[in-house]
Amino acid sequence: MFDYILRRLLIMIPTILGITVVVFIIINLAPGSPVEQQIQQLRFSGMGDAGGGAGDAAVTQEVIDALKAQYGFDKPMHIRYIIWLKNLFALDFGLSFTYEEPALEIIVSKFPVSLQFGIISLILSYLICIPLGIIKAIRHGSAFDLATSAILSALYAVPGFMLGLLLLVFFASGQFFEWFPLGGMISDDYENFTFFEKVGDRVWHFVLPLAAYMVSQFTVLTILMKNSLLEEIKKDYVRTARAKGLSEKKVYFKHAVRNALIPIVTGLGSLLTIFFAGSLLIETIFELDGIGRMSFRAVLERDYNVLMASIFIQSVLMLFGNLISDIAYVVVDPRIDFS
Repeated sequence: MFDYILRRLLIMIPTILGITVVVFIIINLAPGSPVEQQIQQLRFSGMGDAGGGAGDAAVTQEVIDALKAQYGFDKPMHIRYIIWLKNLFALDFGLSFTYEEPALEIIVSKFPVSLQFGIISLILSYLICIPLGIIKAIRHGSAFDLATSAILSALYAVPGFMLGLLLLVFFASGQFFEWFPLGGMISDDYENFTFFEKVGDRVWHFVLPLAAYMVSQFTVLTILMKNSLLEEIKKDYVRTARAKGLSEKKVYFKHAVRNALIPIVTGLGSLLTIFFAGSLLIETIFELDGIGRMSFRAVLERDYNVLMASIFIQSVLMLFGNLISDIAYVVVDPRIDFS
């Protein structure tokens, strides 16, 4: 197992380099670089001051060259990539063109929103979906199974952002009910609350956006657990266990469930990517300042350093997450051998 982990770690190096090369090229070839945006702003302001063509004359070649030097675009693309790669070893992703602060600090500042929703949704999904999937498999074809399947299918058909809008209209707008706030993470007078009041306030603000975050993941995980267990029940070792006179409880929970969990553990790799859990539409609807809105703004404003830092960190977390999933396979089923 150690040799396998070492091989995977070594393979990650060229994989990450390949990802960064492709992304760097695509980002830098896309029209609308920071230099071009600054030139447009100067021309627009010049036209506003002079009332006409004076704007174009105001942006001289010296100004353009100074802007290129400021943003590092005075060098060829491959040189800029080598410089970026060199700075990467010091975890220096450069300054954000939009915020004029270190790109890494900008990303880390958005972690709290994404991290809170990511952790809570992951925990609740596994705590609820796995038992629910087991019960549905045991009671396959019953009224309970059919009813919950209908509800889960309906939830899966509703996009998260649409569910968020409906929840706001029905439970926060005051048109029907006003049980929850319209958005944000905390109340205006949050700092004056006691500890337990702060916890309650955060939970109060979490309920609606968390439901919108979880809706599709909740359905998929439940159905996956149910179908996985149903497949295990049909196998010979389960029939043998029943033939030996074991109770249904032991047949299910001692034998079938453990093997049925093997496909589920693939989700354990997402433990690392919860740092970047985010949805632009949901964050916009609920006025949350998270990774989704940050990434969208970085794309619109061509904030290359923030984009590269974000993609690099996500790629590393994803690769390590896949490795964790493979290790979890072995923990759940020792028969699996990656050597």
